[in-house]
Amino acid sequence: MPADVHPDDELDAAVHRADLDELVRLIDRRTELRDWNGLVRTRRSCIAAVDTGRQLWPAATLAEYRLALWAPDEWCSMVMEEDAGRFTPGPLSEVAAVHHSWEGLGSHLAPGPLSTYFAHERSLRGEDIPAAARRDLVPVIDIPIDLQPWEPSYSVAIYDDDGAHHDRPTLLTPMTTLELPADVKPLDDTETQVAFAQMVEMWTDQSNGRSEVTCVEGSARDAIAATGVGRARAREMSSARALDVLMWAGASGGAHGRRRGSATGRFSLWWLLSAIVDVEWSDDLSEFGRMVSQLRWFEWDSWEPSTGWELRLAAECPETGVSWAFSAIDVD
Repeated sequence: MPADVHPDDELDAAVHRADLDELVRLIDRRTELRDWNGLVRTRRSCIAAVDTGRQLWPAATLAEYRLALWAPDEWCSMVMEEDAGRFTPGPLSEVAAVHHSWEGLGSHLAPGPLSTYFAHERSLRGEDIPAAARRDLVPVIDIPIDLQPWEPSYSVAIYDDDGAHHDRPTLLTPMTTLELPADVKPLDDTETQVAFAQMVEMWTDQSNGRSEVTCVEGSARDAIAATGVGRARAREMSSARALDVLMWAGASGGAHGRRRGSATGRFSLWWLLSAIVDVEWSDDLSEFGRMVSQLRWFEWDSWEPSTGWELRLAAECPETGVSWAFSAIDVD
């Protein structure tokens, strides 16, 4: 930019031309310079331009994303609005939670769904949300904000200027070939099917994915056989690893969908677990946790090449003698 050109003149000229490339370069420079006031003006100008027919919402979105990710609390709070972040790589409640604390940013947020999601995101990252603040949270996520004794320390996403990064938790132990029984009859379990479909709905609704749940009376091996595969292999996994993988799936957007965030991923996981163990956590949290803790988990496949976006787990409930095979596949 020439020395005699005011930054606002540069912004106005790029907006007038609807020059998205130049606006992105401008946002990059203002991010690098930590020019938060300039980023706020850029976002405001691009939003106003949309009303005049200039489709500058990608620039407005990028500016609010950078503010939520990097700006100090008082500047970040300016974009923490319920209608903001619609096109960012993930929800702003999760984006802001990477570098901001509840102690710092929370005091700037008005009570509402977004502040509740932010509190849950910060709790997942290890921050203790004060009791007084919890009382003011809108109950849009009807699960305890604290991790329960049977829950793992979930892997969470990190964000940078290029977007979100949340790798699928993996196992390194080899799989064992299964001898599959014939003629296993599946059971009808609509509740679990609906809960799993909701967990991976971004894979199926906003991307190229498909999902399936098979329920049987019998073992996890029987449930895998009931999917109709000709051959399969599996390995047992810890409950902590299985829950982490399921939360990852619920938080993600699959290959092409928009990321939903870790708080939503954990809520989707609890909904699925409730359907599996047939216990409502709101009725008896202790019994819910006990039933979840005694589930056995397996990862399985039918020797297909990896697509990069796949989830094939089986769960076995020793207490009820019922098992499930879950499958969700998405492709780039």
